[in-house]
Amino acid sequence: MKDKINQLKDKENYTFDDLQSIMEILRSPEGCPWDREQDHSSIRKNFIEETYEVAEAIDADDPAMLCEELGDVMMQVVFHTEIEKGIGRFEMNDVINGVCKKLVYRHPHVFGDVTADTAEKVLVNWDTLKKAEKGHKDIGDVLASVPTTLPALMKAQKMIKKATKAGVSLCENGSEYDGFTTEEYAEILMKICSSAARNGVDLEEILDIKCKDMVNIYKKA
Repeated sequence: MKDKINQLKDKENYTFDDLQSIMEILRSPEGCPWDREQDHSSIRKNFIEETYEVAEAIDADDPAMLCEELGDVMMQVVFHTEIEKGIGRFEMNDVINGVCKKLVYRHPHVFGDVTADTAEKVLVNWDTLKKAEKGHKDIGDVLASVPTTLPALMKAQKMIKKATKAGVSLCENGSEYDGFTTEEYAEILMKICSSAARNGVDLEEILDIKCKDMVNIYKKA
């Protein structure tokens, strides 16, 4: 282990394999006490924060920042995978194998004989294959597939979009707001936020509850 540490500390250019080796060292008895103590739950928020920082770099159109933040996200992937490797449930090759198989399976227009010459057709095929892959049998399964940890507004929009594609209306379609500009939508949302704040209502919490209720209703149907 000491030789590996010496080799890594003197390198000018590192590879993905080096990143894995560094994380393995940090998690080892000869490594870092803090890194050794971490589990999935303890670094969960770190992963989320790093992802938001990637989004910030994209919004800023800052390639140097994006390069750095993507590295931080990759480090989180390696960190979580190294934890699993230590437990013995999976390792990096399993992660890479899984995502490669998924990409090949969901791109039959590239790796198979399916025709999809527009982005729209690609998305239709993608959704169909994803439903089959995940074993979605009805709208309840589709709604339940939306990550529960998404912010409530993002979750609600994603659920409505998926339901609409399946021909299901989760709520009144709000047609009275059709034709509004983005500024007008933003103004309405700000007014709702202002009213909720005055009345002590947590909009994130109540919308999240509403989303969960929708999933439960359609799972029972």
